[in-house]
Amino acid sequence: MRKLLVANRGEIALRVFRACREIGIATVAVVAPDDLGSLHARSADETVEIRSYLEAAEHVRAARDAGADAIHPGYGFLAENAEFAEVVEAAGIVWVGPSPAALRAAGDKLVSKRVARKAGVPAVPEGVPDEVGFPLVVKAAAGGGGRGMRVVREPAELEDALAAARREAEAAFGDGAVFCERYLERPRHVEVQLLGDSNGDVVVLGERDCSIQRRHQKVLEEAPAAQLDAVTRTAMFAAAEAFAAAIGYRSAGTAEFMLDGRDFFFLELNGRIQVEHPVTEAVTGRDLVREQLLIARGEPVAAAPDPKGHAVEARLYAEDPQTFLPQAGRIERLRLPESIRVDAGVEEGDEVGLAYDPMIAKLVAHGSSREDALERLREALAETEVEGVTTNLPFLRWLVAHPVVRVGGATTAFLAEHPPLSRPPARVASAPWRASFRLNLSSPPPAPAPDVDAAAHDHTAHGDSALTAPMPGTVIRLLVGAGDRVQPRQPLVVLEAMKMETPVVSPYEAVVRAVHVAEGDRVAGGTILVELED
Repeated sequence: MRKLLVANRGEIALRVFRACREIGIATVAVVAPDDLGSLHARSADETVEIRSYLEAAEHVRAARDAGADAIHPGYGFLAENAEFAEVVEAAGIVWVGPSPAALRAAGDKLVSKRVARKAGVPAVPEGVPDEVGFPLVVKAAAGGGGRGMRVVREPAELEDALAAARREAEAAFGDGAVFCERYLERPRHVEVQLLGDSNGDVVVLGERDCSIQRRHQKVLEEAPAAQLDAVTRTAMFAAAEAFAAAIGYRSAGTAEFMLDGRDFFFLELNGRIQVEHPVTEAVTGRDLVREQLLIARGEPVAAAPDPKGHAVEARLYAEDPQTFLPQAGRIERLRLPESIRVDAGVEEGDEVGLAYDPMIAKLVAHGSSREDALERLREALAETEVEGVTTNLPFLRWLVAHPVVRVGGATTAFLAEHPPLSRPPARVASAPWRASFRLNLSSPPPAPAPDVDAAAHDHTAHGDSALTAPMPGTVIRLLVGAGDRVQPRQPLVVLEAMKMETPVVSPYEAVVRAVHVAEGDRVAGGTILVELED
């Protein structure tokens, strides 16, 4: 392996370039026409322009043009696409990742659940809505990262949720297949880091807690998981190894579980490097990208070291700190902390646009204890400055100081029960009283999550007569025309940003006076979409 092309962009491309240079591999960046000025395109040894990051043939063509003998897919885009892996290998290029067969087994959630059960690994029940019951969650069969997911609490909500999940899954993964799964109200999201080599050996490198999420996407991750007893940890590790062995897994991968008390359920195996991999690197001292490269060379994976200390990662995004709607703009000032690890994807002066992930940087703090790591991250966030684009920095500062987070009591319902930037509780109950304890009754649902769909209500112009885009995005559906009568909360326009749909809804009963956009239009935040009249 002499020269490697990264079939990706942004922070992960930079991360792979760094690992390559440390072991003497030359690097090639690819760049789409609308991304020519990006940092990753300025940072590789060579750069090749391609039509689109989503076209497998373009990456292979670029690798041949540059003389690259290996391709690393990063995460997202084509990272878990078995067809892409096959195309790369058919071209005689080394694929840094799992085999196509393993990607197929892991990538289809329904197939992976069948494999898991056959291997003795517990999985969350799925099936038709009547079998699963409510609440349930609609999921994309081919997806991940929160895309193509909808929580449904009542039968009346099911039809709209299925339609939206299918559209989102088709846009994100090119596959609109969805399924229904039992929804757990307050689980923890714990994932196990795996490394598998070509000899069939699988090593577990500990676990991460990724319970704090918005729109089913992670915002804070830590390793090891707090308050995870040794018996449950050992059982989860064994389940993750069993699944990986069942599909002949090779390279870095992550087995994801929902943890409910001491009961855990397999969700999926992500056949790629994860965004949150630095916390595992911090506590194990192992460079996971370097491990991927060595495994792709045919080298065996080494035994796992004992973890040391604790690590926490926060993701700094260009997004509204309360609604989490993505933002765009030029970064006029960027001051990132020097006291902790920072994996950035942009520099001062760069543009955060509409088409790609708005993540600015990952901030990773490592300490001797969990409290030490959280305090280091709190201090680092206090040093961080971003001007020119709205970011979630106020939210991250609030989050890391929150008493529920500090005691390790957060579940996936954390942001529903503690809305962003809300006043934190003065005290947190001791551990036995934080869990549900009502006899013979199921846990009540958490309060409604922050309603990003309703954020458009706050984006009006000219009095209350016009609705504007709450974020930059693309108009993917136009649901009304001039003269139509609309009801309160009726969707008028559906915007897409980062392959996530956000309906813009009517705040009251009205008649549509004018429509100012068409399907396919790209709009900036604040653009007038629809005008209403009583």
